[in-house]
Amino acid sequence: MMNKKFLIILYFIFLFSFGSIGFYILGGEEWSWIDSIYMTVITLSTVGFGEVHPLTDSAKILSILIIIFGVTGIGVLIRTFKEEFIQIDLFRKNKMMKTISKLKNHFVICGYGRMGAVIAKELNDKNLDFVIIEINDQKAELIRSKGWFCVHGDATAEDTLTAARIDNASGVSIVLDTDQENLFVTMSMKTLNPDLFILSRCSLEDNMAKLIRAGANKVINPYTAGGHRMAEILSKPQVEDSISVISPKHAEMNLTLDEISLKNLNHYDGVPIKESKLREEFDVMIVGIIKSTGESIINPKPDTILNTTDTVLLMGDVVNMDKFKEMLPS
Repeated sequence: MMNKKFLIILYFIFLFSFGSIGFYILGGEEWSWIDSIYMTVITLSTVGFGEVHPLTDSAKILSILIIIFGVTGIGVLIRTFKEEFIQIDLFRKNKMMKTISKLKNHFVICGYGRMGAVIAKELNDKNLDFVIIEINDQKAELIRSKGWFCVHGDATAEDTLTAARIDNASGVSIVLDTDQENLFVTMSMKTLNPDLFILSRCSLEDNMAKLIRAGANKVINPYTAGGHRMAEILSKPQVEDSISVISPKHAEMNLTLDEISLKNLNHYDGVPIKESKLREEFDVMIVGIIKSTGESIINPKPDTILNTTDTVLLMGDVVNMDKFKEMLPS
């Protein structure tokens, strides 16, 4: 490639020199060196400016030769630069794939749609290693432009999954366009890595059981989950936020962390945590308190006094947390 670029540079230097000297000789006394160089430049660039001085037949023939060989040289130059850009892009991709091949305990995201983009951003904010599998050319280039690892290929193909190092991954999120694709990829991944934690998305509730049987540890319907969450916040204004706690290594854990305001819960006003009986009655625990002043208390002591102006962070099993939220006023 370097030799080719050197030869092209020599070619244009020769053409430029040949044209300038030719115009100077053929132009006669009226042509200066500046005129000859200027005429060569505008002829090579084909900008269409008029001649500096009227051309003789010999000078016209020289112009034709410069245009023919100049256009040919520019074509070769463009093709050379294009090949170099391809080589640079190929080197960048190969370097990325080499880095991906060394990853361990990373996460894999299949599909870079709206959900995939959110998941990737969350993992990036937490400084976790992850690889995105995406078949769309534009999306794959967008992912790489963000500096994220991307395997450009079909997630339903086994070689693509192998390239993403599924065998070394800690967990995977499958958020492809259709439930059929999610089901196929789930089965393929479970075959490649039986211990892999698989979180899959489904669009239809009927397909949830199929994905579980195929090997998914957790299946989420974003429309149902979002609807339930909105309905819960609407019907129970005290519930300000809710987060599911998922462990890749312990799929049986089904915990949730809820942010609940104690407003209108007067029976907790002025009561120490140890006397609130939250653990005894509901088997949930307070892991944090947000005061009305904005002050936060992490892992508060048992003798910490609760107030109706507080917002508490409650953690517990989903079933137990639902029992607690049932007693909240609507």
